Amino acid sequence: MAKGPGPGYDGPMPQPPSLKTIRLPVRALVEAFFRSGDLVLTAAGSPARAIRAHRLYQAGRPEGYRAEVPVGSTVTVKGFCLEVSGRIDGVTETPEGPVVEEIKTWVRPPAAGEAERRPAHWAQAKVYAHLLLSQGDQDRALLRLVYLSLSGGQPLVLEQSCSKAELDGFFDLLTAGFVDRLLLKKARLEARDRSIAELKFPFPSFRAGQRAMAVAVYRAVQDGRRLLIQAPTGVGKTAAVLFPAVKALAQGEATRLFYLTARTTGRLAAEQALDRMRAAGLTLTSVTLTAREKICPQDRPACDPELCPRARGHFDRLGAALEEAASRTAWTRERIEALALDHRVCPFELSLDLACEADCVIGDYNYAFDPRAFLRRFFDPDLFRPGEERYVFLVDEAHQLIDRAREMFSAGLSKQSFLDLRRAVKTDLPRLFKAAGRINSFFLDLRRRCQERDGAIQEKEDPKPLYPLLEEFCRLAEEWLAGGEPAPFREELQELFFSVSGFLKVAEEYGPGYATLMEAKGREVDLRLFCLDPSARLGKALDRAAAAVFFSATLAPLDYHARLLGCPEGAPSLTLGSPFPRRNLKLLLAENVSTLFGQRERTKTSLARTLAGLVRARPGNYLLYFPSYQYLELIRPELAQDLEGAEIISQSPGMGEPEREDFLARFGTGNQGTLVGLAVMGGIFGEGIDLRGDRLTGVAVVGVGLPPPSPERELIRSHFDGLVGAGFEYAYLFPGFNRVLQAAGRVIRSETDRGVVLLVDQRLGRPAYRRLFPGHWRPVRVPGPAGLEAALARFWGEEGV
Repeated sequence: MAKGPGPGYDGPMPQPPSLKTIRLPVRALVEAFFRSGDLVLTAAGSPARAIRAHRLYQAGRPEGYRAEVPVGSTVTVKGFCLEVSGRIDGVTETPEGPVVEEIKTWVRPPAAGEAERRPAHWAQAKVYAHLLLSQGDQDRALLRLVYLSLSGGQPLVLEQSCSKAELDGFFDLLTAGFVDRLLLKKARLEARDRSIAELKFPFPSFRAGQRAMAVAVYRAVQDGRRLLIQAPTGVGKTAAVLFPAVKALAQGEATRLFYLTARTTGRLAAEQALDRMRAAGLTLTSVTLTAREKICPQDRPACDPELCPRARGHFDRLGAALEEAASRTAWTRERIEALALDHRVCPFELSLDLACEADCVIGDYNYAFDPRAFLRRFFDPDLFRPGEERYVFLVDEAHQLIDRAREMFSAGLSKQSFLDLRRAVKTDLPRLFKAAGRINSFFLDLRRRCQERDGAIQEKEDPKPLYPLLEEFCRLAEEWLAGGEPAPFREELQELFFSVSGFLKVAEEYGPGYATLMEAKGREVDLRLFCLDPSARLGKALDRAAAAVFFSATLAPLDYHARLLGCPEGAPSLTLGSPFPRRNLKLLLAENVSTLFGQRERTKTSLARTLAGLVRARPGNYLLYFPSYQYLELIRPELAQDLEGAEIISQSPGMGEPEREDFLARFGTGNQGTLVGLAVMGGIFGEGIDLRGDRLTGVAVVGVGLPPPSPERELIRSHFDGLVGAGFEYAYLFPGFNRVLQAAGRVIRSETDRGVVLLVDQRLGRPAYRRLFPGHWRPVRVPGPAGLEAALARFWGEEGV
């Protein structure tokens, strides 16, 4: 192997022009082969504490000790030019050869024999020693592992002596093995790209608007831009986005796709679209990520080797699981669970490792955007990646991301959780008891302040005095959790530790788009860092990708969505009309009924008669959407009187998955009678459900979908009043009307569907709402029950014409 410049060299590494160059940190080279041991969710302390411990130890070493010594070498292996580099923690020159120190930190001192079983640490020291010796004339080095305990005490020091020949042979084996993996990946990507080059659109033809959408997506990926697409149901958005994005992979315009969605239905749609392309000849690897708490086989997730048998020795078995996984290209939740069961590894961590070799990663928004959950193995700039990455974000149902982002970038804590933990650890963990007590005292003072101001305080400043107390709590909690000791309070402490850690992560980015909410309720006190405007943090997260495509049936108005989604001014957009015949949808507007909160009791009888008129016009299946459960329950008995003989079912709060499936299953094809489902706008049945054909005859949308007033909404309103002079629109009108659009979109799902949408509210005829109507909407005003009956009779009478 050809060697490169010596230690400390910072210039470009020499390479033949035809070779593929890989910049390879020593740690990445070692961890490719030497991961082992248990899976522990609490790592070995915070980076800042570890760095301080390193520097303190280095500062105390004797004269002649050199800290942070840069080393590097270039090797040519089978057509690849590996630029291997790193920094040795410490070097001391002796007549017998250099002493190469690798320093590691532990939250607690390792158990007897634990350190000796860390092959990755020894391997890292060996590579550093090889790089150092390869530039001089010495033929032996002393390797020294130094383990520092962050909880205090003397360092644990382990040593072994190695000859230059041993180190050279070890390095050669490592780099050869690494390149063998690169060659396998290269062959896979070449086969993938050949299949993409031959891939045709996986349907006989493009639907109306679908080709334009695909072209716009490809250009956005090619140009590295953020694109917004509003396309109604039926365009075939999933295929129109994934097909050009897959094509971009073969052209080098993208290196990995992230299909981001908020619902299971969105993930299934992406999986099905890729499967259809595979059936047409595509060879592309995809992985679907499922939240840790959903895919964990334990009753409650606890990534702790003392509590989970899969966490114990997880990395010892992981290699065999990944080796078996290489034979498949589509890794869904079910397949990941089965593979994890066979090899007794954590299914969530397995899915993350599978994702590292995937061309397309399918998962929730939080994997790209949430500061507490984003995929650091892809998006952390300090981690190794072999070559320039061009990630592409494909954001499904993008209208949902705004409120989801507010949740991701917000965080809260309550007094009671610290008080409960304090009682639990009083005897066993006195230092943690005191730390929780200091935080409890902060909340007591906060409660007094709130009680002096009618129970609640809203400020634009963050609670900086609390942060050092929380940091100290995290330090002590992490020290104890890393020890793995069983205790009845362990799970409670771990949950609070992660809550506090997440709170501090959110606090790091507190700025003008934030407010602090404090509220006292009896003896309890809640503190929340609330994100009013997620645009800045979303924009920063979007910088992780080379391009992003936001698509939904409801992105009106586009400038509102572009601003809050973090898109730059002038970002390209595309609005498409419905691909289905207009005659198949009858949109009726009943402005004669008020749904204002103060008038609902007075108008409930007329509203029920209007809704009953919709249902009586034709037997079938109907969904009636209301702004709230309370309004739904107010109207249900009135409807039961007007629709005698019809079956009426209702959405209820907190429905589980089996209950949801049962509700939707009632909307079957070929129902002989009439089924009326009552649901809530913006809820689990308000979007993301697909009731094609005669599974759904008509929909009524009652009201304009305004979110209920709350302190948070009023703060949003005030913020955007000052920022753009449109506080009511940003806080209430636009988010609410998106719910109306989504509910109305449940009716026409295919070319052959026919159905009715009835909008009921006086306000919907006003210009502020009418300008938000999609271009393909042609509403017919119905002044009363007689007009509604006549309009419905004409529409259903035209069937088959």
